[in-house]
Amino acid sequence: MTDAVLRVDGLVKRFGSATAVDDVSFSIAPGETLGLLGPNGAGKTTTISMIAGLLVPDAGSVTVAGVQMADDPVGARRHIGLVPQDLAIYPDLSARANLDYFGRLQGLRGAALRRRIGEVLEMVGLADRAKEPSKRFSGGMKRRLNIGIGLLHQPDLLVLDEPTVGVDPQSRNSILEAVEALSVEGMAVLYTTHYMEEAERLCDRIAIVDDGRVRAEGTRDQLIELTGGVDTIRLTGTGALDTGAEAVGRVPAVERVVRDGSTLVLTVRSAPTAVAPIVNAATGAGLSLTDVEISRPDLESVFLHLTGKALRD
Repeated sequence: MTDAVLRVDGLVKRFGSATAVDDVSFSIAPGETLGLLGPNGAGKTTTISMIAGLLVPDAGSVTVAGVQMADDPVGARRHIGLVPQDLAIYPDLSARANLDYFGRLQGLRGAALRRRIGEVLEMVGLADRAKEPSKRFSGGMKRRLNIGIGLLHQPDLLVLDEPTVGVDPQSRNSILEAVEALSVEGMAVLYTTHYMEEAERLCDRIAIVDDGRVRAEGTRDQLIELTGGVDTIRLTGTGALDTGAEAVGRVPAVERVVRDGSTLVLTVRSAPTAVAPIVNAATGAGLSLTDVEISRPDLESVFLHLTGKALRD
């Protein structure tokens, strides 16, 4: 993408004999959210630290809004809003005072700063608590304030490192809703997480990261195709199980049938459209069904397929 807000090419970072990031490349367009999905220790935070100019890569390059980080780190950083995993707020200052302080560091002043603080407080749902010291806030409210600080100067690229870790479900949902709104405004977003459901909900594209490498990248559907794109249907019942297995095996969408006690486990392509003829074939063969369960592949399946281990190992 020639108009990419962020372009990362061949990033490498070593700590002694350990390679934390190994030849990582990707790009993000305006209005796009890219997720880095992987377990703790996969290299996600090291990658975004290099993108934000906090670490110098051993190899590779980072370009933000056309500015090479290596050539002009200050200029490149002006286009970035960084929301780190560790909270970066002053607990004795109110939400408004925190935003005022960080806004001044980012070069905002006067009426423009006051207006932007008001907009950000509304955006992160803290307008009614703006005057309270942030030490009184819940973990989720502190996280939202952290995001607000990153948004103040209206960056071209917002980088969020595991922003929902350790927050309650209500605050987590508020954070996800705020992130969803950003890409609508045209902001490019880089979002790191080890929560599969967050990546599926928020991200236009997902890069699966493990052991410092990008194992695969694409839309959710493109990644699912890597597993073969097949679904599983489980038919549980009584009666003519063997005859039923033969009958459903003749349905064109069915690739394999395995009997497991009183359950037939079917490997199927496009289960939602295939389930009706499968049920008709089973019941027509004398199988009395008590349960029909459809399982579709997800990003957990993709991660297992690519790495041989579960996402949260």
